[in-house]
Amino acid sequence: MLDASVSVAGNYGGDEAGLICGFLFGAEGQGRPLDSSAAAQWLDAGATGGQADGRQFAWLHFNLAHVAAERWLSRHAGLAPEFYEMLHDGVASTRIERVEQSLFAVINDVHFDFALDASDISTLWISVDRRLVLTARRQPLRTADRLRTAIARGDQIRSTTDLLERLMRTQADVLVAIVRSATERVDRVEDDLLADRRVARRARLGSLRRVLVRLQRLLAPEPATLFRLLQNPPGWMAPTDVQELRAAAEEFSVVLHDMQLLQERIKLLQEEIAASVNEDNNRSLYVLTVVTVLALPINILAGLFGMNVGGIPLAESGHGFWIVVALVGAFTIVAGWLALRRQRKDR
Repeated sequence: MLDASVSVAGNYGGDEAGLICGFLFGAEGQGRPLDSSAAAQWLDAGATGGQADGRQFAWLHFNLAHVAAERWLSRHAGLAPEFYEMLHDGVASTRIERVEQSLFAVINDVHFDFALDASDISTLWISVDRRLVLTARRQPLRTADRLRTAIARGDQIRSTTDLLERLMRTQADVLVAIVRSATERVDRVEDDLLADRRVARRARLGSLRRVLVRLQRLLAPEPATLFRLLQNPPGWMAPTDVQELRAAAEEFSVVLHDMQLLQERIKLLQEEIAASVNEDNNRSLYVLTVVTVLALPINILAGLFGMNVGGIPLAESGHGFWIVVALVGAFTIVAGWLALRRQRKDR
């Protein structure tokens, strides 16, 4: 079930404002669904000081492919210009930046129907402050959908920082599943290679390696940038939230380390398969060379005795044919003996 099928609007890709899903959280941490109209009223009330409960916060998840999404955000969300610059700067590397009392993040995630293809990776943009978490994407992504499902199921969220931490842990869980799936495929290739079955192909490993390399390249900057941010967190962030974010970053680092180890394992298997292919090619070339050498005396003598000139030896002899056959056989046996002798020396 894609994150496009929301609890408050059944339209694919979001409602009339591009809102895929929205939740309003109270002091108890339970999420209550919001549509774009209710979200706009809540945001406008907070901006004018008319918000009833200062402990409330919201999560809004938008589809940027919807033409009305950015217009709604600029009208109601009150985001800093840096967020919109981040949407359009084309830089996909993962990072978290602090702008005054807000956090802006770029996180790369996999498509909902991800099938270990390097092209199935897209960007999730995030804005976090004391009372609002806003996420936006252009393709259905697994992390946002899992978090939406968990909140709709009744999971409690204490604060906007807790929601960001849950988003990061959910993304780490998605990456763990990807690494586990890739490991199973590598295990099957390795078993085929050890059993000397020729179904193991470098192309299968190469595709997996490209996916892991791209994921690591896009995700690797996140732990370092987050650690730098946690040295100077915003004032509304509680110490416990800072500690949980630090733990989430460490968990992310472990996943990235496992991904790097799997890349090294794939590289070794590729080298082993390449060596096996080269050995088979050398063996085939050697057999072809031996056959060519064995046929060489026959071809030479056939060419000589096939000349239509006078003076051909044994032309008048009744046993000439068998003498020539004996000569050819002798040369062939000597050439074969020399080839086998060299092969034994090579071993």
